[in-house]
Amino acid sequence: MSSLFSADESRHAPLAARMRPRTLAEYVGQTHIIGEGRPLRGAIERGNLGSIILWGPPGTGKTTLAQCIAAATSRVFVPFSAVAEGVPRLREVMAEARHRRDGGGLETMLFVDEIHRLNTAQQDVLLPPVESGLLTLIGATTENPSFALNGALLSRSRVYVLEPLAEADLELLLRRALADPRGLATLELSVDEDAFAFLREQADGDARRALGALEAAALAVGLGGIITAPVAAEALQRRTARHDKGGEEHYNILSAYHKSLRGSDPQGALYWMARWLAAGDDPLALCRRAIAMAAEDIGLADPQALPMAVAAREAYHVLGAPEGYLPLAELTIYLATAPKSNAANAALKAALEAARATPAEPVPLHLRNAPTGLMKDLGYGAAYQYPHDFPGAFVGQEYLPESLRGAIFYQPSDRGFEKRIGERLHWWSERRDTARGLPLPGEAPEPPDRGD
Repeated sequence: MSSLFSADESRHAPLAARMRPRTLAEYVGQTHIIGEGRPLRGAIERGNLGSIILWGPPGTGKTTLAQCIAAATSRVFVPFSAVAEGVPRLREVMAEARHRRDGGGLETMLFVDEIHRLNTAQQDVLLPPVESGLLTLIGATTENPSFALNGALLSRSRVYVLEPLAEADLELLLRRALADPRGLATLELSVDEDAFAFLREQADGDARRALGALEAAALAVGLGGIITAPVAAEALQRRTARHDKGGEEHYNILSAYHKSLRGSDPQGALYWMARWLAAGDDPLALCRRAIAMAAEDIGLADPQALPMAVAAREAYHVLGAPEGYLPLAELTIYLATAPKSNAANAALKAALEAARATPAEPVPLHLRNAPTGLMKDLGYGAAYQYPHDFPGAFVGQEYLPESLRGAIFYQPSDRGFEKRIGERLHWWSERRDTARGLPLPGEAPEPPDRGD
């Protein structure tokens, strides 16, 4: 099996690379896919692996697992960078694999790092050798494969999801690095328990990040030094939010923010807002999601939600960071604690559905404008009744086409301001019934006050 590093390079490689497990027995974490009895473990042991995609956050062992699989299945491991290499290199790999196979040698495993960065042409080049079995493909990606890969390549591969490493797994890797000659054993370091706790907690499940911080701390204290929690904190420096702008986690955080608002949880909504801002992402994108949420999930249950969302966006635009974060926090709390209704959203969908089903329904004559004498002679607007000429500025005439008479698109909830709207709609409905000759249950000369 080939290595990612030569012997000389290995001595100068980062600690995470030097400590990379060489066998599945050394591999730490991801027991949900490679533990005893799990499907991937069984496929490795049987040797009928097939092509796979390893999807997970940085530092969860995707490259390492691919190397261990190649060793366990006696395949030649060929690394390929989707960022730095292209189709000519892929064709070279295919030619080498064919020559190796025809000569009775080992099968070839192609490991494509950041496979989501392959363009369509590059992905298409991989299809024939994967389909024929010339290459066993292992792709590593931090992006959702269903978005990043074309359907043909995805259908020929099995996707395995890698999870952030547990704190216990991270501590095992840290202690192993301190004791292993490949790691930091020659420095004879001492590490406080508080430092271990800090590193395993603050690494966000990223082994590369934890080991990188440990190496930086080791360099800071030197031979025989003691790594304390403050030293570890200085080495780790400022935590970086895991999601990248435009990546899947970017949209996951937006989704979590929206769903927390919809679920009336200001604590969750504030947390996801803070995660977004801490990552340096665009606060105006957060504002756009809040504006959409105010219309979609609050609507007329609180008519002030939408103008407040627009105002918060304008406030941030004027103030900038960090002062502009406060209006965003106030907006987040307001939207999360506002009464919720999707009645307006449902009404829009129902009205659009009716409009598409009756695209040629004529406008009733009494609702038509009559700017010319001919139109008046044809009856345009003749039977129209002006509501302000009637008590309560309401008259029970019909406004829908005949085929849709009685249709109801908007049904207000009984929450917030929509409860008042419902009362007014009920009042008007009774009077429309009267106009159709139905008895009126009770006299009320004025509609219920809107309370605004």
